[in-house]
Amino acid sequence: MTEPAKSAYLTPDAYERLKAELERLSTEGRSELSKRIEAARLEGDLKENGGYHAAKEEQGKMEARIRQLTQLLQSATVGDTPPPDDGVVEPGMVVTVEIFGEEETFLLGHREIQDHTDIHVFSEASPLGAAVNGRVAGETVSYAAPNGKTIEAKIISARPYTS
Repeated sequence: MTEPAKSAYLTPDAYERLKAELERLSTEGRSELSKRIEAARLEGDLKENGGYHAAKEEQGKMEARIRQLTQLLQSATVGDTPPPDDGVVEPGMVVTVEIFGEEETFLLGHREIQDHTDIHVFSEASPLGAAVNGRVAGETVSYAAPNGKTIEAKIISARPYTS
């Protein structure tokens, strides 16, 4: 039995962009790729056909991306209305933390947002994102960095994201 997908925060822009990507991949993308596979298949011996194997590999990657986008869009929380401005860190908030005496500001949300915004995005599942999620400004949290070291971060502020 699979675990239900967790909701991920997406900005309205990111949601629309990913929805359009899913539509394009599911229609024109599949159609174009099937034509390429058929053309390569007609070239003869499939064992020695590099074009055929490359197209089949691309098809596998595209189908995986379609599944990923479908699951993400079905379970996403879209930031049409910002979370309450109560200082509690939650998805959709711009969070400022102090780590090693330096301030770092980021949006707590899904990593797919990153490509189309100037602010850094940390997932709720990332070590820092998980450590600050649900906490309030003024608290100090600890998390394990990818290198195994424990890092402390003081939450300076949390405010709703506005694009």
